[in-house]
Amino acid sequence: MTSSRLPLLLAAASTVLLGACSTMPASTYSQASLPAPVQVPAGHQVAMESVATGELTYECRDKAAMPGTTEWAFVGPKATLADRAGKPAGTYYGPPATWEAKDGSKVSGTQVAVAPSGPGNIPYQLVKANPVMGSGAMQGVSYIQRVALNGGAAPATGCTPETKGQRTVVPYQGDYIFWKAS
Repeated sequence: MTSSRLPLLLAAASTVLLGACSTMPASTYSQASLPAPVQVPAGHQVAMESVATGELTYECRDKAAMPGTTEWAFVGPKATLADRAGKPAGTYYGPPATWEAKDGSKVSGTQVAVAPSGPGNIPYQLVKANPVMGSGAMQGVSYIQRVALNGGAAPATGCTPETKGQRTVVPYQGDYIFWKAS
């Protein structure tokens, strides 16, 4: 084979591969591997997928109904949201937990369920969306699912009666899957 034919063969192979990819069905997010309590009810479809990278803040406080004992209590999140291609898609902040798209539409929610996601990670979460504020990407969102987690768990040590009131920030990453009724 001559070197002059190589570019033609590469171009032809690329065309065949691109053509094959365009006829493949679009992939859809599967929640089959998630614990049942955090699976979205039937009758919903994925509206948007995002990756959150940020931090969770905790404060050393008295443990509820246990005088003299302390624990790290969740204060709030601060994260950026990116789409699957890595392009900025919005922010996640709180309280209350609020997801805001780049177009200004935003949604808050009420936690429905959580399930363990592994040591050192915050739990999987299912949130029922409250009515959306503004029009745009968040319009029609009914559920938000937190999956694919890395980090974010409260520290296991360092909260004592002497350190009450101190805050600590923990980095985390997770996917937020936004669902709409089908």
